[in-house]
Amino acid sequence: MSEYTVLIAEDEEIILQSLMRLPRWEELGFSTVIGAKNGQDGLEKIERYHPDLVVTDVKMPFLDGIGMLERSIGALGYKAIIISGYEEFSFAKRAISLGVSEYLLKPIDIDELEEVVRRLLDQLPSAHRQSELGELPAFCREQARAVLDIEAVRAAPIHNKDVLSLLDYITRHYAERFSLAQLSEQYHISSSYLNGKFKNATGYAINDFVNRYRILRSMLLLTGSDMRIYEVAQAVGFEDYKYFIMVFKKYMGVPPAKFFETADRAPGEPDSGRPAQTEKE
Repeated sequence: MSEYTVLIAEDEEIILQSLMRLPRWEELGFSTVIGAKNGQDGLEKIERYHPDLVVTDVKMPFLDGIGMLERSIGALGYKAIIISGYEEFSFAKRAISLGVSEYLLKPIDIDELEEVVRRLLDQLPSAHRQSELGELPAFCREQARAVLDIEAVRAAPIHNKDVLSLLDYITRHYAERFSLAQLSEQYHISSSYLNGKFKNATGYAINDFVNRYRILRSMLLLTGSDMRIYEVAQAVGFEDYKYFIMVFKKYMGVPPAKFFETADRAPGEPDSGRPAQTEKE
């Protein structure tokens, strides 16, 4: 069973309790349901609990739903569903620009909400469903741990909220292009300070961790898909194919084409019949 977290922000207590109770959250894969009574309360709880999904009303006191999303969705990368009345439909344009997944009108139909949530489940990060290492063939896992023992990093007692948030962001957005400078601007912290905190907590500098995580994800694609090597490079966030090969060889000791040839089968197993690839592909 998945262990997702959903946060519901709604200033009308009756509606909030209804939304927390009526959708079959546990059956949908959400083990934790958190309520927030307004946008400011929601923002504080989003930063504290790092939900996978946020369901929010548009109009709320202290801070409205759009403002709450604007201040947190970029850094934490959760999926969002907003709800509003017909007269608030103009907010949809701002919501779309933020990457909001769904827009529902009041009164909320619980069956419709559940249907929307089910559609979003496939978009939630697989890291919450199963460890990346668990998805690899058994004979590759030690190699993967040598690159990045992601299970150990996640199990470490990290108390700094910026580091926790950044870890979550990287594992959700590793396929996208971003830099340390952009991250520091996003978190309103200097690059050196953010990098120092991250390294103290995880043992890795941010850029090193990003590259290691991307290589880990590339191993999953090399062993579990029929993608060409250049397609794998693009899928894990490397725009430059030659740079991907260089980084892969740095951490793995062999170029991806060589790993590709040996990773199809465990020692002693027959060849899978899968065609070999070359560096140029």
